[in-house]
Amino acid sequence: MALLALSAEAHAAGSAAATDPLNSPGWNAMRERFFKQQPIVFDERVHVSAPDHAEDPLAVPVTVSAENLGPVQEIVIIADLNPIQKILSLTPTQAVAGLSFRFKVEQSTPVRAAMQTRDGIWHVGGQWISASGGGCTAPSLGSTGLWQDHLGEMSARLWAHSGERSERLRLRIIHPMDTGLAAGIPAFYLDTITVHDTASAELATLHLFEPVAENPVFSLDLYGHGAVVVDAHDIQGDHFSAQVQP
Repeated sequence: MALLALSAEAHAAGSAAATDPLNSPGWNAMRERFFKQQPIVFDERVHVSAPDHAEDPLAVPVTVSAENLGPVQEIVIIADLNPIQKILSLTPTQAVAGLSFRFKVEQSTPVRAAMQTRDGIWHVGGQWISASGGGCTAPSLGSTGLWQDHLGEMSARLWAHSGERSERLRLRIIHPMDTGLAAGIPAFYLDTITVHDTASAELATLHLFEPVAENPVFSLDLYGHGAVVVDAHDIQGDHFSAQVQP
């Protein structure tokens, strides 16, 4: 069955917890923390693709997508058992509902994507990732010189995708993305990336949190064609910007 829905009564009240198909000990806390009493369904149309085992806990690749879900207002990515559970959120204003990225994992955990449709319902998919741990509490690998000389440098590519119905943006930004959990190293990470067209219309906005991997790489599919402008900010107030040509 493609959709495991709340009962009609619970759906109307928006207060009953759906049964977690991943059987995570952290799900009820995640539901209360991030979604409160909003209605939730576990939906097989929301796909989370990641390796079964994290070979590199500092950079676990994840791809999130949805098929036939309809317009999505917001996407939230969480890892139930990470010390910092929220990885990122995406507002796909003029973008396909999905993305690819890498994140830091501390121990074996479910990784979930929750997509809110226009009716206010959160549609949730996910999978377990097995990990030996240490990703969130390890310092970034870049040298001090790298951050001093290249902090905020962007490399990006933009090309036609999906039969020219959209453009794929692949973006990399040099940044340590320190979690603040490594001894003696304070948190220092990008917290916002916004993609605009050249007329300043918003196409997509990413809100990032500490578990995103250092020197983050993102892939997004944007509706429309032509150059885009990427603006990024970190928690120390630094601003980085670049224009990407197709």
